[in-house]
Formats: sequence, C-alpha cells, structure tokens
Amino acid sequence: MPRAQQWVQYFLSHRHVTMELINKIDEAHYDFKPTPTSMTAKQLATHMVFSFYNFANVAKHGDPALFQPKMEDPETNLAKLTETYTEKTKQLLESMSDEEFNRTIDLTAIFGVQMSAKQLLQMAMDHEIHHKGQLFVYVREMGHTDLPLFVKRG
Repeated sequence: MPRAQQWVQYFLSHRHVTMELINKIDEAHYDFKPTPTSMTAKQLATHMVFSFYNFANVAKHGDPALFQPKMEDPETNLAKLTETYTEKTKQLLESMSDEEFNRTIDLTAIFGVQMSAKQLLQMAMDHEIHHKGQLFVYVREMGHTDLPLFVKRG
C-alpha cells in the first residue's frame, strides 16, 4: 500500500472519531470550557482541524513559511468546518509522494528542529490524539454518554 494511502487511513481512523465528537457539540455549547483556563469547545475544535491541515500543508510543500499560527474561516458551524478541513487535509495527504514524505524540512524557527515530512505528520497526529482526549472530556461534561471508541479502523 502506498505511503500516502496509509497516512490517509491513519489520519481518518482518528479524525472520524474527532468528527463524531464535534458533531455532539451543539451551538449552545460552543463557549463551554471545563475549567476557567481551558479553551472553549469551539476554540479546541477549530485548533484541532486547522492545526492538522497546517502541518499537512507544510509537509506537502516542504515550506515552513506556509505555517499559519492563526487561521480563520467564515464557516461558523463546527461540524461543517471539520468536514471541510478534513477533506482538505485528506487531499493533501493523498497527493504526497514518497519523496515528499522523506524530505527534510527546516522547522527550527517554529519547533527548533529539522525533521522529515513524515515526522511532522506524526507530530500532527500526536497533537490530534492529545486534543481528541480533551474533546472526550468536553462532550462528557456536556452530558453525552454515548461516545465512540478512541479510534475507528476500516
């Protein structure tokens, strides 16, 4: 199986759960946060979907200047926003060649290291998994008890 296809499957095995959790957040709970210092549910969800897209865009093009610390989108519905950026991220991953996965990217200005695109994508996945765990807490605190498993295969 080509590396790009493997990455798309890996990404979607976690993102589908993220999407399921985000779909449980109704607009009335967008400002919910479990502690005073936490991000709101809307901030957490947008941070997750924009971050992975950002990482994938830098990985695809090998250009750290493409990294956008603050992204915005006119879409206000979290479910629609997540669907849009999941598809955009999937397309970036699908379009990557093995050479692009292996290319070293100078990320010293952002992360203090150089790393391969595949290492950057693994960092993106670790970031997604970390925040997905937080998202489980958020939706549980909102009263949801019918929650998905941590990952969906196939």
